[in-house]
Amino acid sequence: MPLTYREGMTVPRQSTTRYVDWEFAKATGSRLVTAGPSVTAAEAASVVAEVRDAAKRARQPVADTARLHAPGDAPGALVVDRPTWIALNADSMSALMDPVFGALIDKQKKAPGDLAKAVGGRVTGAEAGTMLAFMAGKVLGQYDLAPGGTPQLLLVAPNLVQVERELGLDPADFRLWVCMHEETHRVQFTAVPWLRDHMVERVRTLATDLVPDPESLQETMQRLVHQLPDAVRSGGAGITELIATPEQRERLAEVTAVMSLLEGHADVVMDEVGPQVIPSVAHIRQRFNERRKGVGAFDRVLRRLLGLEAKMRQYRDGAVFVREVTAAVGVDGFNRVWESPETLPKPAEIEKPAAWVSRVHG
Repeated sequence: MPLTYREGMTVPRQSTTRYVDWEFAKATGSRLVTAGPSVTAAEAASVVAEVRDAAKRARQPVADTARLHAPGDAPGALVVDRPTWIALNADSMSALMDPVFGALIDKQKKAPGDLAKAVGGRVTGAEAGTMLAFMAGKVLGQYDLAPGGTPQLLLVAPNLVQVERELGLDPADFRLWVCMHEETHRVQFTAVPWLRDHMVERVRTLATDLVPDPESLQETMQRLVHQLPDAVRSGGAGITELIATPEQRERLAEVTAVMSLLEGHADVVMDEVGPQVIPSVAHIRQRFNERRKGVGAFDRVLRRLLGLEAKMRQYRDGAVFVREVTAAVGVDGFNRVWESPETLPKPAEIEKPAAWVSRVHG
């Protein structure tokens, strides 16, 4: 039987704009995604219990290593299957993007009729569902910011089992290692109260700016078609960056710098916990890095178009930033990054950590 588990669901949100039919996106994603590796019912229950336990055991080592502490009332981890991950992320995307789409519709000189909205919502819902189905088979864990709702740490049980089997890893060590990374994200967003709202606002503002209005849609599509072949060959930008203007790319770079910080910090913490907690941590990191390089041609193209290649660079660049800053000013000195939006690294500072140290520490 497939590894299936649902540990609570959100109430479906009804879109007010119907620009995207999110319920249809959920249905499409659930229909397209595979269930994951085959396990018995007893094995599935055991995996869920062990992942939940690993998430709890990750808390203290992460707090000690990062010197950040989540408040006691912060929700713990939620262990989910792939369809549940799709449903939760569709709800979060709806909360994040519906105001953006609403603003777009308000700009239109002629509002679309009910039929046009229904058909358009189904088309965009199918596209969103297809993307979510692809991502649902890749994501090991995620801190869901859940705009307008309750943020939650998600751990995707079938994906953990699939990767540990493919790479021949010790299951207990690998699950704890992944939980260290995701627990760091939970701590980042709960120990730093302003960070979640800051990120939601920046992403929503950027999305509002990036979504083309009907008058500029043709120009945007022409730019995309013109630049797409080079992007696929080079492995550079994702679709979002391809359609951005130079000014929009600057704002996108600012958001990307913060994402690099968050991902790099989590990668550093998960590795620095060390063999005293995860005996095979060095072997896991080696095998995991090899896996990142070993995707097939089709998968690599999809990753490029979705911007996932750029996400891999976020792990690398962010980890270098964290390590160099920590070497210069220590963990407490690095943690000044969380003081305010003004102390977050700028895009150039991710590549030159000494510049951040000079600006913040003088």
